[in-house]
Amino acid sequence: MEILGALRARDPRAAARSAALILVVCAAVLVALPLLQESEGGTAAAVVHWSGILALLAAAAVCVRVDPRVLDRLGACAALAMGGIVLTATLNLLTADTSAAAQAFFAFPVLWVASHLRWAAVTLVTGAALAADGLTLFRYLPAAAALTDLLFFGAVLVVMAVMLVRANRVQEQLVVALQEQASRDALTGLVNRRVFDEALADTLGDRAAGGTALVLIDVDAFKAINDSHGHPVGDDVLVHLAGVLRDQIRAEDAVLSRLGGDELAVLLRGCSTEVAARRAAQLLDAVRATPLPLADGSLLALSISLGVAHQAHAGASLRALYSAADAALYEAKRAGRGRVAVAAA
Repeated sequence: MEILGALRARDPRAAARSAALILVVCAAVLVALPLLQESEGGTAAAVVHWSGILALLAAAAVCVRVDPRVLDRLGACAALAMGGIVLTATLNLLTADTSAAAQAFFAFPVLWVASHLRWAAVTLVTGAALAADGLTLFRYLPAAAALTDLLFFGAVLVVMAVMLVRANRVQEQLVVALQEQASRDALTGLVNRRVFDEALADTLGDRAAGGTALVLIDVDAFKAINDSHGHPVGDDVLVHLAGVLRDQIRAEDAVLSRLGGDELAVLLRGCSTEVAARRAAQLLDAVRATPLPLADGSLLALSISLGVAHQAHAGASLRALYSAADAALYEAKRAGRGRVAVAAA
């Protein structure tokens, strides 16, 4: 399974689509070849030629119709590339064709693999292409001429494959970075509202034992902090609180988010109302026990209000859960702030 994993595509759907296109193009070129040059190799070459065309079209149909994820699990992408090399090598041997055009067919599977598969597959297919090309060249050309052709073609093929792999790696890193930026709050590093809502909706659809709890958190007197100390300190407060709360949250069963402004939220999976209320109280105690150090050396005491809502069954409304938690949060603030309020069941 580890070997198959190393040969799998980075994006199975994209790999399957491009494979189907390349297979059809290769089949069309093979159909046109007899019209452009006199066929050599006799009956055997003709049989392989037309069988290869049918095989290419059949493989293209498979790529279009079969689930790309299934093909990927079976290592079909690397197998298709290896099949293309075998077909090209067989035709070249049967027709004694050592021309640049004949060798160019080895580039199709290599460049396709370099565009879509991982390093292991690229190395395997490139090595197989060079070995197959060398087999034909050394079979029909003097050793010196064969070696020259192989070194030239091999250098071009390897350099192009390496450049494609490196370009794809840079692109993947950029995509990952952009996805990370799109899912995180720039100030606190917590997940944003969109990601939190998706996680909450998914959790509400599960039938986890204990149910789902939502905790809404509001910073007490946040406007007064901004007015007294300035907005940069207000930002420091949010970053500081995010760190304190993150230390109290277990990533395996909870999600912490900044919803906007000074409002944060915690999703607690698989816990009862009592457990959620206890966890919320722990968050309040942690914030009270960890004041923010200011630039002048003083400490700024912080407080939060928390509203807890719980849903025991799957299929609950996301809006209804937010409304319940929001009502509990405002109850905590009306009762004097710096406390936890739990929505009525």
